Amino acid sequence: MSDTLVVAALLHDIGHLLHGLPEHIADKGIDGRHEAVGEAWLAPQAGPAVTEPLRLHVAAKRYLCAVDSDYMALLSPASIKSLRLQGGPYTDDEVEAFEKNPHYQDAVRLRRWDDQAKVAGLDVPDLAHYRSVLERVLV
Repeated sequence: MSDTLVVAALLHDIGHLLHGLPEHIADKGIDGRHEAVGEAWLAPQAGPAVTEPLRLHVAAKRYLCAVDSDYMALLSPASIKSLRLQGGPYTDDEVEAFEKNPHYQDAVRLRRWDDQAKVAGLDVPDLAHYRSVLERVLV
């Protein structure tokens, strides 16, 4: 796994902290577009190998719901609710367009890691563990 993808995975939800909206905005029918907020904030500090998977991680959820018949069953209730707000599973044309992005496979990897990380009590390294990779990748 590349350092850039590790950084994208670490920061993929930074937009939730930056958009200034309440935590449970999906319950109010609002899509905070955290992926776009995060990408805009990170773009001056990182190249597309970081920002594109981050920007596309919501699109990757929509993509996976369209191409993997088992994927939607793995989503949490909150993720299913936000999926509806984000446009639902991709159409065939949207799948084709998504696959033309050179970073789509990394976005799918990031999405799958994000889904696996939603396990309560999961033992993961602290941020200090990743400091050197963040310093190498971010300007």
